[in-house]
Amino acid sequence: MSKLDDQIHDAHFSHAHLTEISASGNSLREDLREIWAYRDLLVLLIQRDVSIRYKQSTVGIGWAVIQPLVTMVIFTVVFGNFAKLPSEGYPYALFTMCALVPWTFFARALAGASGSIVGSANMVTKVYFPRLILPISKTVSGIVDFGVAFGVLVVMLLIYRVPPSVGLLWLPLFVLLALATALGIGLWLTALNVKYRDIGLLVPFLTQIWMYASPIAYSTTIIPAKWIWIYSLNPISGVVEGFRWALLGKAPPAMGPLALSCAVVVVMLVSGLWYFRRTERTFADMI
Repeated sequence: MSKLDDQIHDAHFSHAHLTEISASGNSLREDLREIWAYRDLLVLLIQRDVSIRYKQSTVGIGWAVIQPLVTMVIFTVVFGNFAKLPSEGYPYALFTMCALVPWTFFARALAGASGSIVGSANMVTKVYFPRLILPISKTVSGIVDFGVAFGVLVVMLLIYRVPPSVGLLWLPLFVLLALATALGIGLWLTALNVKYRDIGLLVPFLTQIWMYASPIAYSTTIIPAKWIWIYSLNPISGVVEGFRWALLGKAPPAMGPLALSCAVVVVMLVSGLWYFRRTERTFADMI
């Protein structure tokens, strides 16, 4: 085991620790209280995820910048120059980058959360701890990559001389919305992945389709008005529109579609928690 793994083991599993596990399960409030009791383990898992992600990598944390930058260049050439997609009067590269930064954060968080239980089979089958810690740690650890990519986006805003707007104060809420979306869907996928390993193969395909179904390379202005409510069922559309409003100073997103996107996130998160808690008692047996 690595030094960090030894710290995790010593902090939580090397002393007398008696936990009663019943088939009936706990209430959500008790689960949250238990997660708080194991907060040190959560922090250590987040640190481990960040430290091993780029271990023995030459570029290191630079990969957090390369992916959105390369995608932005390709989108700018293909969709901005060749296809001439509208960017609402803003430079297409900046318009796209404002969407790619939260999208990349969401996609990585979703991929990590969806494989969190199967990827930690040794811990799940040998020791007790709140299983919710695993998808939460995988989701939250992406904040580091997001911060690095966001720094590049700030530099682009300075280069294009885009002044800050009052919408910037709302930016943390849209980050939280992206995180909640990834966690809600990730809870469903990681629980299903224990029983159906095809889920691990489905996630990259699902993520690719989801990107083109979201306003990353294009503006929502091209969506017909009669379809905008259906389009708003995609919560990432609300995240992207929120980022562009907060950073570019464009017109604020319509409250109706944004509220619908937020409602979808709440449903995903609540239902994901319900399904995860319902199936977690079988993880150790099926994994």
